Amino acid sequence: MSESASQEEPKPAQENGEDKEGKQEATEMNEPIESQQSQPGSSALDTSNNVVEEATSEIKFQELNLEGQPRTSTDSIKESNIGVSKNIVARKPAKVVFNLDQTILDLKLEQSWRKNLFERVEARAQAMQQRIIDKDNLKKELEKKAEKTLPKDNLAREWFNIENMTLDTRVYLLDKLLPTLVPGVEKMLMQVEKKKLLAKVDIPTKFDPINYLGEYLMRNNPYYIKDSGKSGYQRVMRDVTEDLKIHVTNTVHNRVSRMKEKVKERQEQREYINNVKIKVANTRKQALQEQFSEWILDPKGMIPMTVIQNVLHEFFENPDFQLGSHCKQWNIADSMEQRLNKMEFAEYISSHISDFKSEMFEKLLKHLCHCADEFREVIKMDMQRQMFAELFLHCDCGKVGFLDRQRTLALLEIFYDQSPKMLRRLLRNPRQWPFIEFEEIDLPEFWGDMDNQKHVYEDFDNVLLEMNTLLSEKHASKTPPKLSEHSEDQHKHDIHRIPTQPPSLPEQQTGTIAEPEPHDILTEEQDTESTGEQKLHKESITAQEQHKGPTMQQGTHRESTVEDGSRRESVIEQGSHRESVAEGSRRESITQKGSRRGSIAEGSRRESITQKGSRRGSIAEGSRRESVTQKGLRRGSIAEEGSRRESVTRKGSRRGSRRQSIIGETHKESTEEQEQPRETIPEEHGMDSTSQSRESSILRESEKSGEPTPFEHTEIPLQEENTQEQIYEEKLFTFSELQEDDPVSSRKDHLSETAKEKVQKDKACEPKSPQVEGKSWSGELFSCNWKKYAKYEDEEQANLIYGNSRFTDLHPIIRNIQSYKEVKGRSAFNAVSFNLVQFVQLLETFVGGDAPLSVSETLTSFFKGSYAETEEEKMSALEEVRQNASRVRRGLLLEALFQMWDGDGSGFLDLEEVDELLYTYKEGMEKKSIETAKLHIQFPKPHPGDEVRLSSKHFQKYIELVVSEHKGNEDHVLESLVEFLMTALERNHTDSLRNSARRKWLHQIQRAAETSGVSLEPVYTETFKALTQDAQTHGNKKISAHISLLEENLLLPDRGTVLLRNVACTLDDAPFVLNKVLYRDMKGISFTVVDEGKPIHVPQVQHHGNIFFWNDSRQKTDQNGSLLALPLQDAYLRIFGVMAVDTLRDPQKINIFLPHEIRFYQGVANVFSKAYHYVHSREHILHVVITGISWLYDITPGAISITTYFIEPSPEKGSDYVLRNMMVTGPLGLTEIHKNPPTIFRKTCIFRDFLFKCTDSSEVVLASACGENHIVIPLRERTGEALGALDFNIGKSKMLLYREFKDLQKMMKVVQAACYEILGELSGEIKKNLVLEIESVGEVQRAGVLFFRIMLQELQASLRLLTSMNFVSLLLYDYDPLAEPTSLSDSQSWLLEAEMKLIRDILTGVILFINPELELSSDLGNWDKCKLYINRYLVEKICAFDPTAKHVNVNLKLIGEYIKDHSRIEVWKFGNIVIEYLYHWSHICLALMEINKKLNSSVTPPLPSKTDSCVYAKMPGGSMLGKC
Repeated sequence: MSESASQEEPKPAQENGEDKEGKQEATEMNEPIESQQSQPGSSALDTSNNVVEEATSEIKFQELNLEGQPRTSTDSIKESNIGVSKNIVARKPAKVVFNLDQTILDLKLEQSWRKNLFERVEARAQAMQQRIIDKDNLKKELEKKAEKTLPKDNLAREWFNIENMTLDTRVYLLDKLLPTLVPGVEKMLMQVEKKKLLAKVDIPTKFDPINYLGEYLMRNNPYYIKDSGKSGYQRVMRDVTEDLKIHVTNTVHNRVSRMKEKVKERQEQREYINNVKIKVANTRKQALQEQFSEWILDPKGMIPMTVIQNVLHEFFENPDFQLGSHCKQWNIADSMEQRLNKMEFAEYISSHISDFKSEMFEKLLKHLCHCADEFREVIKMDMQRQMFAELFLHCDCGKVGFLDRQRTLALLEIFYDQSPKMLRRLLRNPRQWPFIEFEEIDLPEFWGDMDNQKHVYEDFDNVLLEMNTLLSEKHASKTPPKLSEHSEDQHKHDIHRIPTQPPSLPEQQTGTIAEPEPHDILTEEQDTESTGEQKLHKESITAQEQHKGPTMQQGTHRESTVEDGSRRESVIEQGSHRESVAEGSRRESITQKGSRRGSIAEGSRRESITQKGSRRGSIAEGSRRESVTQKGLRRGSIAEEGSRRESVTRKGSRRGSRRQSIIGETHKESTEEQEQPRETIPEEHGMDSTSQSRESSILRESEKSGEPTPFEHTEIPLQEENTQEQIYEEKLFTFSELQEDDPVSSRKDHLSETAKEKVQKDKACEPKSPQVEGKSWSGELFSCNWKKYAKYEDEEQANLIYGNSRFTDLHPIIRNIQSYKEVKGRSAFNAVSFNLVQFVQLLETFVGGDAPLSVSETLTSFFKGSYAETEEEKMSALEEVRQNASRVRRGLLLEALFQMWDGDGSGFLDLEEVDELLYTYKEGMEKKSIETAKLHIQFPKPHPGDEVRLSSKHFQKYIELVVSEHKGNEDHVLESLVEFLMTALERNHTDSLRNSARRKWLHQIQRAAETSGVSLEPVYTETFKALTQDAQTHGNKKISAHISLLEENLLLPDRGTVLLRNVACTLDDAPFVLNKVLYRDMKGISFTVVDEGKPIHVPQVQHHGNIFFWNDSRQKTDQNGSLLALPLQDAYLRIFGVMAVDTLRDPQKINIFLPHEIRFYQGVANVFSKAYHYVHSREHILHVVITGISWLYDITPGAISITTYFIEPSPEKGSDYVLRNMMVTGPLGLTEIHKNPPTIFRKTCIFRDFLFKCTDSSEVVLASACGENHIVIPLRERTGEALGALDFNIGKSKMLLYREFKDLQKMMKVVQAACYEILGELSGEIKKNLVLEIESVGEVQRAGVLFFRIMLQELQASLRLLTSMNFVSLLLYDYDPLAEPTSLSDSQSWLLEAEMKLIRDILTGVILFINPELELSSDLGNWDKCKLYINRYLVEKICAFDPTAKHVNVNLKLIGEYIKDHSRIEVWKFGNIVIEYLYHWSHICLALMEINKKLNSSVTPPLPSKTDSCVYAKMPGGSMLGKC
């Protein structure tokens, strides 16, 4: 009561104070009225003066009313508030606070009265402000009325003069004196006139003007008389005064005036800007609406919103535009349902670019135009993919979900061989990688084949080289004589740097393969038509062949080529098995000796073309080398190379014969009842028996099915003749049109005005057809709906189990298993068959993006008429599907049974417990079969205590063996056994809930590893979270935990060879535990756990005596609790660390761990071990990839950037998976590794879906995006599914040169083999293979050298396949310029000397590796004596050489001088298999020795630390090879 009273007592005093203030204000306002009334009346004033007085009195009366109104309302409000407070008393409940500090109470009291005071003061201030505003408003209204009543006297305007000299004085007078003096003088003059004093000058009077004026001034003193009536003259004078005050500097009016002017200017500026923005926005919307017509629309004239979101996302993410502030988390739609019409399209884009400048908006418009063209290509590719998907369903007659791989590749080879040459320039060779796998290529062919004609694109190197030659000749003809020498040098440089195209080249260049789409160059005028597009397209193909057919026939023929092929062919006359220099004859001769793959019709065709018309002249290089060969200066027969290739072809013939046998077996049954097949005359007549048999079988099957032979659709007539000048002009025009910014060509080099107009014409300005090659878009994308074609066997079998009431108890467990399977939608690579996704991707890779849809239609009809399976194959496929379904069903049932049995989540079952329950099956009648099954299985090693623990895999294998020993159908027996075991296991509802919760926590640990971005921190976090949650939920404990890992003790080896370092712990223990080290000579049970390999439970640590307490500040009386130490084991049961859990922080003195808790903690340790090795496997893979990229980058200048992606589960529910951008290798060869890798979602990759195509199919993808070409290669797990991908960006170039293409294959084969080895070792599937001494140093060091070790093994295996003749040919390869000084020109002599120097340096370097004592011998400088070291034991020594062995002591500097001076392209152009092998072998040995010298620093995985956002790394060995 006292507190409330003290709060209410000040209110009356406050109200009285307010009343006094109000009365005082009223008194002040009344004083002028009283003084005015006390003044004597002025009867002498005229009528105008009376009017002024009346208006003045009216104004005063209204002002008095104005002052009274707010006061009354405020008082009434306060009175009403007082009344409420007297009638209602609200009290808050009292709070009783114990042991509270007095300062806290004082602070709360102070806050309460301060808050009350501030509220009251704020209310009064607002009320006063409102009164002032109302008063000002009323005054303004009264002034307006007065202006209407009293007209202004503009005579006072004459006072306005802003002369600086008199300005201050004038303002002072007008402000202080004249407003009173002028009316006084006026009144005085009126009195004078009234008394007629001017007329009676001589008459004396008592009227004194000075006295009158003084009296007037005293009576009207403005300090005492407020707001007396003002005349019109005074009002104008007041306005003039205010205007003059503005011009007086350093005054309030002047500053206010300038502020008002600035405010006005800004307002006008804002209004102007707003108007401009509105106009610009309208203009931009109009431009966007016009741009909308360039897009391909659905039947309703709309475009999916997700497409536009992808366009804006790519634009904002482009680093060139620096729009980081505009980047935001786009909520991109997951489906194609939301659509935008023209108005919505413009509004949606405008809402995101409102603050764009004009330049940026122009860039956006260009980006939109480019994306519109890209979307047209996306729709075209989608139509193609949908066509191939329907083809797959058509060929899959048995609906088994897969097609035969070898048959599919064989049909692609037949289609490729029977296609015209111009079409083959667009297709990709199915006999080459990526259509065939690395394992299908023999080692000599893979490592030593330098035949440029085996490129994935036909004649790629030759066409590109000839185009550059033509351009160089054209440029040289227009170059002044003084610059000709420089042009020749530049041309030579361009030839050696072919793949590095100018950055401004268009996306599709004819210099690489062929023209983009056949109708893009010669039918530009026809493209504007919107109807009859298919007809125009066919005409354009024919016109293009007429335009380019002779060009390709004569210009790309391989007789006397510029590169090393001519050199090799010219030397063949001394003893080679090849009868002709022409490539076709060479291949024909190889075919007669047993060529394996494909028809050599290509060579015969080229031979016939050669007979029709030869090239314009042989290149100087070929003729020179031919003359060298005729003179017999080369004693070494390089025909050995030809024989090698024949042997390579002979060894690789098994792949072709296998596919041939597949085709033959397929049609074996149907040929008995068939008629004689009709004869067809294909375009190419030089096919071998393999291709003829394939073709005949396809024809027979086609005739049987009644469909026309598909080869008819692929025939495109070719022009036979054309003049030499036309060929030259057409070739030059085609290439220079596509290479607009080439340094040796320009727009002015075009041959005709028509050509100039075509090149300069902007295709973006042309009207776009609303169709894609005559076909309308349905509005849906197959890539977004392909999952409806996909078949997931595990989901189907899970649904079947859900419908079976026998396994009701297993249903929730199976649902959890299916929900925990995060990464879905990936297809595993299978060397035998293709599923739908892989089949579609294969055909898309074969056709490419340049071929029109008619080619895909032709290919589809060809497959429909040719793909056939025998009844046996169909039944075999169905049986395989059934077995696969049974296998998946068994796996689900047994995994669910294992988890049900392992209720505590320990991750293992005791074999004795399993046998004890199995022996009761059928009352023990099947005990003998169970004992028999044990004889066929290898159980894991017994743990300490002779306990055999079965993991989930061992348990499933054991049960399957037991089932196989029973009689009857295995599926029925398995289901019966599972039902029996499920019923025998008694689990109550509480145990089931606890099991479900623990499974969820264990899954979170594994998921943290999969989504960590190759970081262990999330794994540690989830591990401790699982431990604490289980302790709180199921044990009612407060625990502490830490993880310690074993390390080699290098600093203090006398304290033990190894130590335990605490790498992670719970948060409360971090100051005492984290990063601390435990040695063997210290107290503790951790090393006992390491030595024995089993958990140790200490119920009461205070009584143990051998416990080490990390927290020294803890008193001994507080050291109460339990301790559990668990070993961390890898797949080989090796201990790599300890996980300790204690209850020292628990308030209960005695709180031991129960058995079910100990088993769960064992499960946590098991899952943590798997997660730990999962992360480290990804680290090791990244390490290998960085090493491989460093090796590749310096020898492959065509690769602009290389990006590495890993697959992770999607953070969004319902999505399949995402890609994480782990690292990017830029132009400088430095690899930027991200600490927090960017996440790439499928829905943001409509225009860059090639990444997900690669990971979905686990196949190589060749794609084009944003004007750049990409080679995306998957990194596969051991199961065949993709775990990541490498994206090789090769820029504007259509493809790498064959040399670079082969080096890329070598790098990827080694990287993939290293991935298999790393994953197999960490999972325990394979044993570790330690080949080099450096590999035994440690896991991290081994990952750093694994790439070079596998490559070294590949080369050693290849060297073993060489014969002595390969080395003899090199030893006979000699040239002495002194023997015949006049036989050759200087350039020819220099070239032969360079080749001889290459042979000597490479062989000498290899000899120095094997025989380092040669360095000190005089034989080193004598080549004839060095030859003696090249004997039959050299290869054996090379294959047994370990460059990292301790006893190896070689002079790396000396060897480097011999080897590093020779570039990669020099070795490739020489074209000898022995030099190729030894060159790579030498560089790998040098790299390994360099790494061995800097072991600790060079092999550390370059992963970011906690403080780094990214790091840059370049592994050693990357710069070992000579650059191109």
